[in-house]
Amino acid sequence: MTPLIRASLIASLLLAQGAFAQTPAAAPDTPTATSEDSPAPQEAPATDAPGNGVDAAATPAPETAAPAAAAAPQPQGAPARVEQPRAFGHTLGDVLTQRVLLAIDGKPVELTKPPAPGRVGVWLERRPTRVERDADGRQWLVIEHQLINAPQALTALTLPALDLQTSGGLLGVDAWPFSAAPLTPRNAFGEGALDALQPDRAAPAVDTTSIRQQIAVWGGLCVATLLAWGGWLGWRSWRAGRSQPFARALRELKGLRGRGDDAPEAWQALHRAFDRTAGRSLQPASLPRLFERAPQYAPLRADIERFYAQSAALFFGDGRPAEALPLRSLARRLRDIERRHEA
Repeated sequence: MTPLIRASLIASLLLAQGAFAQTPAAAPDTPTATSEDSPAPQEAPATDAPGNGVDAAATPAPETAAPAAAAAPQPQGAPARVEQPRAFGHTLGDVLTQRVLLAIDGKPVELTKPPAPGRVGVWLERRPTRVERDADGRQWLVIEHQLINAPQALTALTLPALDLQTSGGLLGVDAWPFSAAPLTPRNAFGEGALDALQPDRAAPAVDTTSIRQQIAVWGGLCVATLLAWGGWLGWRSWRAGRSQPFARALRELKGLRGRGDDAPEAWQALHRAFDRTAGRSLQPASLPRLFERAPQYAPLRADIERFYAQSAALFFGDGRPAEALPLRSLARRLRDIERRHEA
């Protein structure tokens, strides 16, 4: 390579290096970081540091911070003495009560315009205020706020600042922060015994030994009473079958096996039953005595008179008539009436 060509190459390289060195770092239409229209964000003041009681994670970033005009208003009146509610442990429905001493610089004042009741933001509702007097005669304004929403997580809220209009000027009540807790956890665990919904407690066991003993005793007495009643009814039925006139007559008729109603013993058995019922020996002419003593048999009077007429024909006349009464049917009907009127 000739010296002339070498010198030309070196000169070209030096010119290219100078051109790159003069190129700007940003495009011409892009504003620089030091532009006056977009000042650099300032660091948070030292009072917002975590060591000063403010949570650094809760402090908004400089580019997203709310403007100063949106900050909570401060009371303009004279500082008031306030008995504030508890600042923690509140949930939906709780009522937070503030008691404000109506005095400015130690001098009592009168409230001229109480705070209006109604909704206060998203979380609170102010109730109608009232004035109370303590044992020393001092007047206190009672302001009640009710929590009307439930947060999804533990949240810091604030009772609003107030300027009360009094006869001595404005009386300022500072804002009061408090915490509100959710009603239920945001997420249930759902493992083992960590379910959000737990079963009801089992009912306590009750000693039923005495109850079972009483049931056994009274049940035994009830069974014994029923058996006694059943035995008495059975004995009564058996005794009536042995002693009642028409019951005995019906039993005798059933004992005449193979013999019809024309057997003299059948008619004689019914005669004995009528005689025992009337208390005397009956004849057709003395039948009214039977119905006087036992009027329950009056519905069968025609059949009874027919029985006596046919009995006279059987024993003292031409024999049993062709259309004689069925003795067993008559005895059964008489026995039914007798059973209904047993003593």
